[in-house]
Amino acid sequence: MSIQWFPGHMTSARRKAAETMALTDVVIEVLDARLPEASSNPMIRELRLHRQRPCLKLLNKADLADPVVTQAWIDYYNSQPGVKAVAISSKKPGEAARVPALCKGLAPHRSDGIKPLRMLIMGIPNVGKSTLMNALLKRRVAAVGDEPAVTKSQMCIDLGPTMSITDTPGLMWPKIRHDSDGFMLAASHAIGRNAVIDSEVAIFLAALLLQRYPAMLAERYGIATAGMDGIGVVEAVARKRACVVKGRRGGELDLEKAGMILLTDYRNGKLGRISLETPESRAAMLASAADESGATSTSQATMSD
Repeated sequence: MSIQWFPGHMTSARRKAAETMALTDVVIEVLDARLPEASSNPMIRELRLHRQRPCLKLLNKADLADPVVTQAWIDYYNSQPGVKAVAISSKKPGEAARVPALCKGLAPHRSDGIKPLRMLIMGIPNVGKSTLMNALLKRRVAAVGDEPAVTKSQMCIDLGPTMSITDTPGLMWPKIRHDSDGFMLAASHAIGRNAVIDSEVAIFLAALLLQRYPAMLAERYGIATAGMDGIGVVEAVARKRACVVKGRRGGELDLEKAGMILLTDYRNGKLGRISLETPESRAAMLASAADESGATSTSQATMSD
């Protein structure tokens, strides 16, 4: 299953973001610390590089991510020109309060007080942009919800006489190139449920957790994970939590319900601090995709001959 999700309002949101970018000093890109690259919209990078704008990458929800992996991502991003990366939890006001000073460091030409520092918050849906906005303003001005695409329009507010900040709607890109990115985004609830099959996303997540965090699965659900695959984990969760299809004889397992239990536990951090990708796993995935693409191109060329 290939996951794609690009609601109609995002086309106009992208156009408006491009216009606002021209009047911005620093782009604040909010990422999900559990999947930083999978949650990084390539269109945001294209827009800011076109305007040559520096970027503060906020690895949000860091309290849910593996701290060792998060540090590896911070080191990776901080090696890039014009980029500063930090890990935060935007639900903690003290951590969010660091953001303006970090932005000032990326735009020293705005430290003279003559013109205000203009910041633009960008990112995909449901990574915490509006929560960050509310934390910075110390009051609720942006709608927050545990569903993607809650924010539908831009909001610009002054943070005092020397700086302003604009919050933008969550912005996806028209085609998710890598299937694993789509599944990671769906598992982390950045994609609307109408575009996915929860049980399939849960099976993907279970398989990934078996590779990297099997002990967390075993502890949370009281199951022996040795020899299991993704669907085996979801079936085991169904048996442990008595998830059966009502009205069916023989106690047929309800994999959809069990899958949602696994997904919800991951999203809420009840499994533990988990990261779905590392800089190394990302590089390996991209290398594998490039090899497959090359093989396909060669095959097609041969067939054409």
